[in-house]
Amino acid sequence: MAFVFTTPVRFSDVDHAGIVYYPRFFHLFHLAFEELFRQRLGARAYVDVLDRDRIGFPAVHAEADYQHPLRFGDTVEIEVTVARLGARSLTFRYRVWRAAEPATAERAAVSRVQAAEGKVVCAVTDLARFVSVEVPASIRDLIADLVEPQPG
Repeated sequence: MAFVFTTPVRFSDVDHAGIVYYPRFFHLFHLAFEELFRQRLGARAYVDVLDRDRIGFPAVHAEADYQHPLRFGDTVEIEVTVARLGARSLTFRYRVWRAAEPATAERAAVSRVQAAEGKVVCAVTDLARFVSVEVPASIRDLIADLVEPQPG
């Protein structure tokens, strides 16, 4: 199962060529990450985890592959799953899709197409001491349904 966040491509996301500038995909990944907390735990949930619980999720590795350009005005669907749930780290997988669009009098229908896929490895961190810690039970519960089945 995946968590899905939908957002439009904004003017600030595109470059002079008129397509989403490649590092903006990492921004989209993080928006979906934050939205996961907001939708499941409330409007200030992510800030509360950082400020109250003093748990952070700094990225220690990030990668992405790009399959199809996105343009200003496209609607994107960002699927979030957990590729690996480690003892002290989380590997989030993000799949970015250009949403399907119905046909109009001026234009043929546009089918859903995958634009990018990426992974971000986050070290679960005690922000007071800035050291890695075990993934808290509350975070494991939050993402339990997003963990991808492991082979074997």
